[in-house]
Amino acid sequence: MKSILGISAFYHDSAACILIDGKIIAAAQEERFTRIKHDSCYPFNAIEFVLNFSKLKLNEVDKIVFFEKPFLKFERLLETYVAFAPKGFSSFSKAMPIWIREKLFQKNLLFNKLKKHDENFKSDTNIFFSDHHLSHAASAFFPSPFEEAVILTADGVGEWATTTVAVGKSNNLEIKKEIHFPHSLGLLYSAFTYYAGFKVNSGEYKLMGLAPYGNAKYEDKIKKLIDIKSDGTFRLNQKYFNYATGLTMTNEKFHNLFGQKPRDSKNEKITQFHMDIAASIQKVTEEIMLKLTKSLRQEYNIKNLCLAGGVALNCVANGKILKEKIFDNIWIQPAAGDAGGSLGAALALWYIEEENKRHVNLNDDMKGSYLGTEFSQDQIEKELDLIGAKFEIVKYDDLINITSDLLSTEKAIGWFQGRMEFGPRALGCRSILGDARSEKMQKNLNLKVKYRESFRPFAPSILREDLSNWFDINIDSPYMLLVANINSNKKIEMSDEQKKLFGIDKLNIKRSEIPAVTHVDYSARIQTVSKDTNKIYHDLISKFKEKTGCPVIVNTSFNVRGEPIVNTPTDAFNCFMGTELDYLVIGNCILDKLKQSPDLKKDYKKEFDLD
Repeated sequence: MKSILGISAFYHDSAACILIDGKIIAAAQEERFTRIKHDSCYPFNAIEFVLNFSKLKLNEVDKIVFFEKPFLKFERLLETYVAFAPKGFSSFSKAMPIWIREKLFQKNLLFNKLKKHDENFKSDTNIFFSDHHLSHAASAFFPSPFEEAVILTADGVGEWATTTVAVGKSNNLEIKKEIHFPHSLGLLYSAFTYYAGFKVNSGEYKLMGLAPYGNAKYEDKIKKLIDIKSDGTFRLNQKYFNYATGLTMTNEKFHNLFGQKPRDSKNEKITQFHMDIAASIQKVTEEIMLKLTKSLRQEYNIKNLCLAGGVALNCVANGKILKEKIFDNIWIQPAAGDAGGSLGAALALWYIEEENKRHVNLNDDMKGSYLGTEFSQDQIEKELDLIGAKFEIVKYDDLINITSDLLSTEKAIGWFQGRMEFGPRALGCRSILGDARSEKMQKNLNLKVKYRESFRPFAPSILREDLSNWFDINIDSPYMLLVANINSNKKIEMSDEQKKLFGIDKLNIKRSEIPAVTHVDYSARIQTVSKDTNKIYHDLISKFKEKTGCPVIVNTSFNVRGEPIVNTPTDAFNCFMGTELDYLVIGNCILDKLKQSPDLKKDYKKEFDLD
């Protein structure tokens, strides 16, 4: 038996995973344990979890691998500052001491951190480093259901690369070409995230969610910032940006081009301008991704595409690639961001360096992404008792029956079952559920439960067997990373007058038979649910369909704005008591909000820093 521990850390979304004989056993993000969203610290708790889950002591792990090469990253930082000198001295003076003190000699740092897990851990000879984009590419290809594929990785920046193309075949993966910093699609999107008043490396999905409310009227101006070639390669005009050496993403020249300063999220509301900006950068992003993928299909003539990197979480762009039928098949790593780098680094070591044979799983190797913590019924009851919660224990069939009844009467339900998800999406184990048919569910969940912006869309969880009856798509989408349009027979067309409404006002217009998950452009971010990967969730939706005729429910992550997804039963109860959730269903326990002691109510709005 051979084991590999993969680690990502020190930028954002620190995580750990463990492989045993090449199989993915466990993986988790550090944020779930520390309750600090996008936690970038050394993932002590995540490592402890994956070790305990795999019943290994650190000293028994054969190899440990980190997801990037710190010396190459330092080289990039140093060369960038030299190239832009004397500009950027303020940023340089802040960054360099930290790098020299903490990050440059990362092998020693990791060794000292790792010793805290196991006093018998004495050797650092089994610590390895992977290239950042190789880690991303490996995370997408090796767990995929493909023997051969083109792998496109796009993110902010790794060591030097911001966009890479690789080709994978069997147990081999080779990087073919790269686009280097400062030319970055991820950083371009993040610049507009910053400009719209959202937090960089956190709020990009908000910008994507805002886009359908706007018109892409600034597309031409954005193309003054970026030169896009016919094959999708690009260069950014650095005169408009400040991210290379400054402490902000954009500069005055950028602001003058679009006619406004960056939005102050604390004091300024979102306007039609910000919606139009969001729509414009989303359109440009889609154009680049479509051109890139078309040129790659033509160049390599391989029918399968894998996607990784932060840009791969742009499910709208992914949906456009799918709709264009550029590749026959697409697979996207569910933990496409830096968290997934821990997994990719471990897989790259196992397959590329050690040349182990690969057996392709036609369903993929991510186990539905249910790779995190789990709690027995006994553990759940003990935690709930300790808190002072009031709960009813029911049999499995009753649990499914009662919960489906509650959903059908528009109750908002916290749902905590099985293993926690790896990656940014809740996939039916740490989820908040609602009735997709409800006209008020989206607004209520956003404002009263999630405490977040009203425009934010929710995803539908749909039985895989019913997918094509409701949406214009008929492939698996288990990880909520593809957007598709609702079928025309399920739509309710808006009147000409309704179409003229201010963007967010359109939310109040019923646009389909499942308005809670239908965006204003009649699209939805789809999760297909299979009995093979999540039986209890499939059974619940099946029972809901039996009672209502609808195989679709609302699924959003079990947290509030600024909070990581819940990890433990205690986390779930705290969120339940700090929001206007009606019920909590955890293991075989059902908790009614009205039966809980008022003393246990939480002031949750101020519990977490807003993202």
